[in-house]
Amino acid sequence: MHKPKRLIAALALIPAAALMLSACSSGDTAADTSKSASGKELTTLKVATIGLTSDGSLITGIKQGFFEDEGLKIETSIVANPPAGLAAAQSGQVDIAYSPSIPLLNALSQGVPLKVVGAADGYAPGSAQAANPAELDDTGLFASAASGITDVKGLGGKTIAIPARKAQLEVVIADELERAGIDPATGVKWVVLDFTSAVAALKSGTVDAAGLVNPFTSEAEDAGAVQLAAPSVGFFEEGATGLWVAGTSTIEAKPDAIAAFQRAIVKSNEYATAHADEAIQAGLDYTKSKLTIDQVKLPVWPTEVVIEDLNRPNEKMVKLGFLAKPVDLDGVILKD
Repeated sequence: MHKPKRLIAALALIPAAALMLSACSSGDTAADTSKSASGKELTTLKVATIGLTSDGSLITGIKQGFFEDEGLKIETSIVANPPAGLAAAQSGQVDIAYSPSIPLLNALSQGVPLKVVGAADGYAPGSAQAANPAELDDTGLFASAASGITDVKGLGGKTIAIPARKAQLEVVIADELERAGIDPATGVKWVVLDFTSAVAALKSGTVDAAGLVNPFTSEAEDAGAVQLAAPSVGFFEEGATGLWVAGTSTIEAKPDAIAAFQRAIVKSNEYATAHADEAIQAGLDYTKSKLTIDQVKLPVWPTEVVIEDLNRPNEKMVKLGFLAKPVDLDGVILKD
């Protein structure tokens, strides 16, 4: 398939994003201003999230006034998934969007003009070598109790449920399979199920395994499913994995505001790290989650994105066949 067709396919998501964001679509740059309670003029930045507990850093930073101190008013919205957020950022419907590195690399490989402006969440150094990586990972690969499978090697020829093909959970689980000597392309049967249906399928034994995220991981454990791996921490290992991303046109149109966001998000992540319970609760409230603080695995909020944070998944996605060649990462991380 030629690059222009891939680009068209990627940007076809924009109309859907437009519907979800119509209530807060951007006007022209000059109109995107307001005033604080003290009368200070603020520039409005529209930020799209996908509704994660780790959003608590952003929300807490807003409440603490870090963004207002930088002359910014932040308007947040929740979009359905990272590709929708990236499409909205590319089109200028939002100024900044949250994206894990895998969807970002997919978009960059298709020529979508985006840059990383900050770290949203990730894993602490050495996480993959932790005594129990599952304690750090809010995703999990689970086998049904009926399958009798107790390790990843037992998945050869079995059925694995994931929420979408070629997306993040398939990529990180494929990495686990390959390391266990199973060809992820031919050695298992992938089936697409939403998380609720996947948990039900594990309970009934309709699927042998499933890739899940919290709180569905807890539901699977309650149903007697066996956790085989913590696939995300195994894939990313450490560093920033969730990123704040902006379209290059927005960066060119609003350089001062984007630089101000970069400074404020560092302050927010530092504050969230020092006041984790406060930030987690803010994230739970923002996402209307029914979880309690003690049910949430402690997020890590890095203060920077280094090139290795992108190089590592970039190289692994090529090795696993999800990218035809490495993405050119020169200049992708916008330095403040």
